[in-house]
Amino acid sequence: MLYIHSTSCISAQHTFDDVNLVVLNPVEENKLLAVEPNSNQIPNAVLRRMGKAVRMGIKAALSIVNNQSELKGIIIGTANGGMEDCIKFLNQIIVYDEGTLTPTNFVQSTANNIASQIGLFTANKNYNITHVHRGLAFENAVIDAMMLIKEHPLDNYLLGGVDEISTYNYNISLLDGLYKNEEVKNNNLYEIETAGSVAGEGAAMFLVNGKKQNSLATLRAIQTIHATDEKIIASNLKDFLASHLADGEKLDLFLSGENGDCRLNKYTKITEKIADTTTLRYKHLTGEFPTASALSLWFACNFIENKKVPNNMVKTGSIPTEINTMLIYNNYNGIQHSFMLVNR
Repeated sequence: MLYIHSTSCISAQHTFDDVNLVVLNPVEENKLLAVEPNSNQIPNAVLRRMGKAVRMGIKAALSIVNNQSELKGIIIGTANGGMEDCIKFLNQIIVYDEGTLTPTNFVQSTANNIASQIGLFTANKNYNITHVHRGLAFENAVIDAMMLIKEHPLDNYLLGGVDEISTYNYNISLLDGLYKNEEVKNNNLYEIETAGSVAGEGAAMFLVNGKKQNSLATLRAIQTIHATDEKIIASNLKDFLASHLADGEKLDLFLSGENGDCRLNKYTKITEKIADTTTLRYKHLTGEFPTASALSLWFACNFIENKKVPNNMVKTGSIPTEINTMLIYNNYNGIQHSFMLVNR
């Protein structure tokens, strides 16, 4: 269990500063590109040398760690890190015939660059780690944070998930069938019964510790699964809810990771049936990417704190007057699954 005290999110929608989830930015060429906010905290010369994933991660992090007590750890989940910079560096090896290479792209190409840059900007020399586990990268970061907080409940930790759309990764994923070939829009993503989704990117950051006082929300439990059989997912979800819901406790909302890929509908249907409550969807706002679950946790915190849910996210049911308990289910590529139970 961990308590969330501050959150920040950069996505394709208006989720940073003045949050507006009613007016949506559209899908363009089957991509939902993150809207980067301006930042006066990072010098322009430094910004120009940063890849997009690093910029998003640092901007999201700095917005919640300033004026906070010392962080005892920075824990980031990312599947690809600064992939665009990695490709730039590999291309430079060919262009310069392995001669005089610019070190910037190499330094910024590694996955742990996001966490390390946050550490440099905040002058933090404590625990600094990056989890790189594809569709469960953020979930493993959460588990890491939970273990640390169990040992040191009074310490503050920065927890986050970040990924960008790189040309290289997008093309590979498109060929692999992760994204749709036909163009879609936000409002018809779930109606087009074809394989694939739309590409997304973003960053979500959370200031967490083991202190309940003044917290926004509680991440009560988490579970990860590698499976392709929907019966295994159903069995694990039933056990998960039985273990963590009190007698008579009901779910107020179910936030589904449905992404418009018809091949994954079997997981969507069975998890909705077990949750047996109002179902929300969010990937028409964010797109699909390995750490989209970090944004789903941000949505959950936002709904619990503000007691408002936009109608464009509701799939079935009605919004309750009180939002106390939410279940988040995410599915990446039909192989990596996770459950998160979030409370007020």
